[in-house]
Amino acid sequence: MHNKVIREMEIKDIEAVLEVERESFHTAWTKDIFHQEISKNPHAHYFVIEVEGNIVGYAGIWIVFDDAQITNIVILPAYRRKKLGEQLFRHIMRYAVLKGISRLSLEVRQSNIVAQRLYRKFGLVPGGIRKNYYTDNQEDAIVMWVNIL
Repeated sequence: MHNKVIREMEIKDIEAVLEVERESFHTAWTKDIFHQEISKNPHAHYFVIEVEGNIVGYAGIWIVFDDAQITNIVILPAYRRKKLGEQLFRHIMRYAVLKGISRLSLEVRQSNIVAQRLYRKFGLVPGGIRKNYYTDNQEDAIVMWVNIL
């Protein structure tokens, strides 16, 4: 795959990001949620990954003091298993380090073994369970975290 770019998400990207959402989730975030996150949430930082000029995924992170929470990391189904999620996650980790983050956490579906393997590659370990976390099917979430510094 040529011409890959990871950059900050902008308001003009929301429509393409919504397409990634719709193709990836039963319960997708709305345009208003993304607009709020990008333009009004001072803790939120979002990035898109483009291939050949097309947005094929995105990731978000909330940073509060020296803690970071990954809100989402999503790649279009047609572009999965091409290491794009790993590249996007690596970008988020580097960004967190540059921001002086000491701890990073996220929630992942208990059934999403592929994502859990990716997060373990970056040193994240399970730290707990959030019962019935996902509203679409009440699946539990595994909380994973890592000390960065």
